[in-house]
Amino acid sequence: MASKILIVEDERSLSRIVKYNLEKDGHRVVVAEDGLSALAAARKERPDLVILDIMLPKLDGIQVCKSLRQESQVPILFLTARKSELDRVLGFKMGADDYVTKPFSVAELAARVEALLRRSAGGAAPAPGQLRRVGALEVDFERHEVRVAGKPVRVTAREFSFLKLLLEADGRVLTRDRILELVWGYDQSMEIDTRTVDQHIARLRRKLGAEGARIATVINSGYKLQKE
Repeated sequence: MASKILIVEDERSLSRIVKYNLEKDGHRVVVAEDGLSALAAARKERPDLVILDIMLPKLDGIQVCKSLRQESQVPILFLTARKSELDRVLGFKMGADDYVTKPFSVAELAARVEALLRRSAGGAAPAPGQLRRVGALEVDFERHEVRVAGKPVRVTAREFSFLKLLLEADGRVLTRDRILELVWGYDQSMEIDTRTVDQHIARLRRKLGAEGARIATVINSGYKLQKE
């Protein structure tokens, strides 16, 4: 099924190239050229994924991302010429799901778009009604719902994938490289910074409140979910 993708990019030559290739892959594409237009388009079109530049007129991409996260959990992929660690961390703290630095190959962008869309759709679901509980944390695999002490917690598709992966590991340690492979769908040749995992885990812990402490960091290795 075709997905609707919103491209927010003020460089028209770049947005045309990205639009052309995404449409060639079967997606429907909407384009906005500034931050305010992006928010209006997102609210009107309700896209399945947003490709968002950081340096935008009227309202920058960080603020657009922050506003979108207050309204929905749509996957957001940043496009940016910025390369500093500070920018990357700030983007993830605002709720971005992935980050591509210009210049990039169209093939790499397409691969990341498809990976995000797969994660958002949930992939293969477990048997209907399957529910996992650890302490006050409750995760419904079928409905993609998370609750803490009975109260719903809004998580992104990628954050849900983290939780599902940790629960299915049943206390085993998962390395950062393994998490990147399973959650992002990337192999090591794609040069994704493993600190990306740390940033997403930190955001998920905050959302889970006291239950977030169950996601334990294993020094020089990765993460595991503690049952006790």
